[in-house]
This record gives sequence, C-alpha cells and structure tokens, in this order.
Amino acid sequence: MSTSQMVMYDEEFQEINAVIERLLKDSNSKVIFLVDKNGQLISGVGETERFDTTSLASLTAGNIAATGGLAKLIGEKEFSILFHEGEKDNLHISIVGGRVILVVLFDNRSSLGLVRLRVKKSSEELSTIFEKLMKKSEEQAKSGNSSFPFAEITDDDIDNLFS
Repeated sequence: MSTSQMVMYDEEFQEINAVIERLLKDSNSKVIFLVDKNGQLISGVGETERFDTTSLASLTAGNIAATGGLAKLIGEKEFSILFHEGEKDNLHISIVGGRVILVVLFDNRSSLGLVRLRVKKSSEELSTIFEKLMKKSEEQAKSGNSSFPFAEITDDDIDNLFS
C-alpha cells in the first residue's frame, strides 16, 4: 500500500462504521475498535464507554509492533492475527489491508471460530474501503484541489502557531 498520508472523509467513515457495527452484531461481540498502526483510534462501536480508548489504541499498535519484531526474528513477515484469552474476555486482533488494526473484544457469548469467520468477511470489506480512501486522498493531493483538507496550511503556518 502507498505511504501517502490518509485523510478520512465522512462518506468512508460512515461505510467503515457500518461494517464494524455489522461485525459487532454478527460476531456477538462486546466492542470493536479500528486503530491505525500509529496508535490513533479511527472508530469504535459497542460498549466503548468503559474503555480508555486512547490507551487501548496506543497499546494495540505497540502490541502489533512488538509481535512484528518477533515475527521478523523467526523469519516471518508479520503475524496478521493475534488472540489473547482472558478469564472473562478475549481479544482478537487482526491487521486489515496492511494499514489498520481491527480489535474485537468478546466473551463467552461468542466463540473464537465465529469471530474469526466474521472478521475475515469484514476485513475484506474494510480493505476495499481503505483502498478507495487512499486513492481518493492521492487524487485530491495530486490535483491540488483546494477542497483537499489542510491544503492551504503551510509549514510556516504551523511554526507560527506554536511559536
């Protein structure tokens, strides 16, 4: 995937939320978060109010980075799926489209098999949305279109803001 900066547009954000809300229902999960690999929360659905979402997003990205290091040590590119089993709750963490992290928290009302099955389908849908979003961002940036968010902000503007 391209390394260009991604800008989230409302249309794609709504599509992403629809996919993860459907995943929440279909997998009988408690909460689902979508996090970028830099540790920024993109979206969350379900019982999100009981979590420190900033910490969860940062720790999830750190977990992916750490296991990526382990993967390289043993000759793998990455571990695309992680599973953590607790006494009451379980975490299923997967990398979607090489760019974002899908976190599914579920308990004994669901099963790992059901979660994995539903995550696979949702991951394909999310990958398509993120590919479309990246193309849209790249096209806006290349066209120099003034409707591109932050296009009029320069480095000097940012320096002046913080000086």
